Amino acid sequence: MAHTRTAAARPAPAPAGDRLLLTTARHSAGRAAALGLLALASAGAALLLPLALGHTLDLLLARRGPGAARWTALCALLVAGPAALDAAGELLTGTTAARATARLRHRLLGHVLAAGPRAAGRFPPGDLVTRAVGNAADTGTAPATLAHAAASVAGPVGGIVALGLIDPWLAVAFLAGAPLLAALLRAFARASTDSVARYQQLQGDIATRLVEALGGARTIAAAGTAGRERARILEPLPRLSRQGRRMWRVQGRSTAQAGTLVPLLQIAVLAVAGLRLSQGHLTVGDLLAASRYAVLATGVGMLVGHLNAAARARAAAGRAAEILAVPRVPYGQRRLPAGGPGTLELRDVSVVRGGRTVLDDVSVTVPGGTSLAVVGLSGSGKTVLAEAAGRLADPDGGLVLLDGVPLPSIRHEDLRRAIGYAFARPALLGGTIGGTIGFGAFTPEREALEGAARAACAHDFVRRLPHGYDTACASAPLSGGETQRLGLARAFAHAGRVLILDDATSSLDTATERRVAAALRACGATTRLLVAHRPATAAAADRVLWLHEGRAVAVAPHATLWQNPSYRAVFNA
Repeated sequence: MAHTRTAAARPAPAPAGDRLLLTTARHSAGRAAALGLLALASAGAALLLPLALGHTLDLLLARRGPGAARWTALCALLVAGPAALDAAGELLTGTTAARATARLRHRLLGHVLAAGPRAAGRFPPGDLVTRAVGNAADTGTAPATLAHAAASVAGPVGGIVALGLIDPWLAVAFLAGAPLLAALLRAFARASTDSVARYQQLQGDIATRLVEALGGARTIAAAGTAGRERARILEPLPRLSRQGRRMWRVQGRSTAQAGTLVPLLQIAVLAVAGLRLSQGHLTVGDLLAASRYAVLATGVGMLVGHLNAAARARAAAGRAAEILAVPRVPYGQRRLPAGGPGTLELRDVSVVRGGRTVLDDVSVTVPGGTSLAVVGLSGSGKTVLAEAAGRLADPDGGLVLLDGVPLPSIRHEDLRRAIGYAFARPALLGGTIGGTIGFGAFTPEREALEGAARAACAHDFVRRLPHGYDTACASAPLSGGETQRLGLARAFAHAGRVLILDDATSSLDTATERRVAAALRACGATTRLLVAHRPATAAAADRVLWLHEGRAVAVAPHATLWQNPSYRAVFNA
């Protein structure tokens, strides 16, 4: 297997992730507000309960029956009410997170498709899926998490205020230790954010390795290297485990520190309350209320949980934001001239990949209705030139024009209708065989689909499938050559002014390739650009562009170039 690409691209600036987090929250603002109101109502009931319990206790001790009964009923209502509010809040939390996640996933998917090969080139497939699925789900929890976190502050703040209303000295006793509590929460948030980010990055790395192995399953089985691949896939697992343990240690340490500090604060409040009770400034009911308000004021457990969820959402948003940082492919608004012949022109085209110049000032013109074969040794830049010619990738220098119009200035729909592609390993994306052939900027009529299949020598084997053109792709056992023929049929069905074949006949037998070549010549005015590896394919073209290490060596008919031993060596290699 090839060496695994680095799963983590250069991290996006933190503000990008924060902006995405806030955008996600803003689009769920209504639901988050409703959730916050439910949580606040529940917190309000929890804050009223100690007061009601204390007053009820005082009434019972004073043997005031009628008043005590009403206050007892109020206490029961304050106990049952939050339970109902919490149940409604849990339901709203789930639906809010689901909706926010779905919206973000749609946005990420749309952006990846709009960015095209740029996104796939920047992120390995496994890591890209992890970001768009798992990290999107974590980010989708942000609206509910922020609502809960905001509402959870009401409990501690309300508890402190209530202590001050009962007796100012109770609030002073609690606030004396509040700075330590704030420092604990701040340290937890900082450490948790770092460990969560590293954990998510390693998850993406493992997913990348797994997708690579699944794509090469036959090679692994043939080589007998299953054990080696398993070790390669799981190589980041110890680091993932360390980060997972680190997260638990951070949370455990914070919980332990809180478990030590919180009781001390509660004891301090109760000690002052007991002293004030002995001095006659408080009643027994006030003491009971103060004890419960001290618990509410030290509600650090809930805050730690919400902070942990917020840290996870923030780290995930940062990874999702890296996808959105990949620029979309921009399109112009110009239309192609009506009835244009399909003249394709490359002017001083240069492409740099990974710091290496793959194409270097390549210039060539393919007149409308003619064919150009692109020939060269492996790594000479043939596929990159085919990508630039149809604007699957923009060159780093130079310009590509179709009928005199620069490709970046052409409307998206017009460009994709004008240029058809066929690849060496076509993807069967249409669901059915007929859907695969019709997959494109427009859906051809059934007659056109079958005509394209006949031209690509695919009609006969498609008819033998259980349901013909309506056979599901997953249920059709296809050979490599049959798959290529479907890809060719798709290109023929959508052939506009230019047809680009990137080694699209490499799996065809010689007789089938000749029939396909004849169909290509019958395309009439369609301009053809073919990446060729066989002499017969190059000989069938009007001219040949000979590439060597990214440079154009010559542009001439195949018969002329065949006199050059170096040119013949390209095919012998």
